[in-house]
Amino acid sequence: MSDKRKNKRAPLDIYLNKYMGGVPYMSRAADISPEGLSLSRLLEPQHEAKRIGLQFQLPGSEEIIYAEGEVVREWAELGTARRERSGVRFTLLTDRHRKMIDAYVDRHGREN
Repeated sequence: MSDKRKNKRAPLDIYLNKYMGGVPYMSRAADISPEGLSLSRLLEPQHEAKRIGLQFQLPGSEEIIYAEGEVVREWAELGTARRERSGVRFTLLTDRHRKMIDAYVDRHGREN
């Protein structure tokens, strides 16, 4: 995915709620940009859902961010344990939450 990234990204190691069909599943984020984030699948059924809901807090913030997104890429990392991951592009995000994410990425981000 790194060859397609055009924007600054910041590491983000948090657990979050990923909603599919209105049902929340715990997921883990690896990084975030103003356009989206990457997730590791933890305990969720196999699915074809491309549109998902997200609910999470940025480190150091008490505010819960609500967003909608579209899964734009899925892949598996092979090693001692197979980890399924996905890239999610934000499709709906309030201006306030977008500014919070922008500020977080500015403080903690790295260029790709």
